[in-house]
Amino acid sequence: MQKVDVYKLIERMAALIRSEERKRCTEMGLQVVHLQVMDYLSRCNRYSNTPVALTNYLGMTKGTVSQTLLLLERKGFIIKEADLADKRMVHLYLTEEGKLMLSQAYPSDLFSNAGLFLEEHNPDLTEEPFINALTALQKAHKSNSFGLCKTCKFFTHTNDGFLCGLTKETLDPK
Repeated sequence: MQKVDVYKLIERMAALIRSEERKRCTEMGLQVVHLQVMDYLSRCNRYSNTPVALTNYLGMTKGTVSQTLLLLERKGFIIKEADLADKRMVHLYLTEEGKLMLSQAYPSDLFSNAGLFLEEHNPDLTEEPFINALTALQKAHKSNSFGLCKTCKFFTHTNDGFLCGLTKETLDPK
């Protein structure tokens, strides 16, 4: 059996995803980063819906994220609200218009067709190999985790302790 070059596979998938995102964004008058921000805000929790967390997640500069947030706020896709306990902290939320824009952008025909192809040719395929690849990349990159585990909807209690229901990783009880 030939060894799989994971880097080349993931790089090619990422290139196809970015190509499709650019196409969809152009049709909608957006930049890819705008879509990425809205997607992040649709999935983050109350601890990770801040500009700092968003900057870390996207791996972009504060300036790029700041300008992106200003534009999305002007277009009515997001709102900023001061934290009730710490007025210096800002929380970001998608507006209904932002949610609608995001739903129109995803899923595209490319991914719907790919999903159908996978189901037809690999009916037993699960998310596990993709989750394993993502986990390996995050560990190699020393990336921060997404949000705080104990407050996440995927945080799961098991007989053996705790588990991330999304990545299936065992979690530290701390």
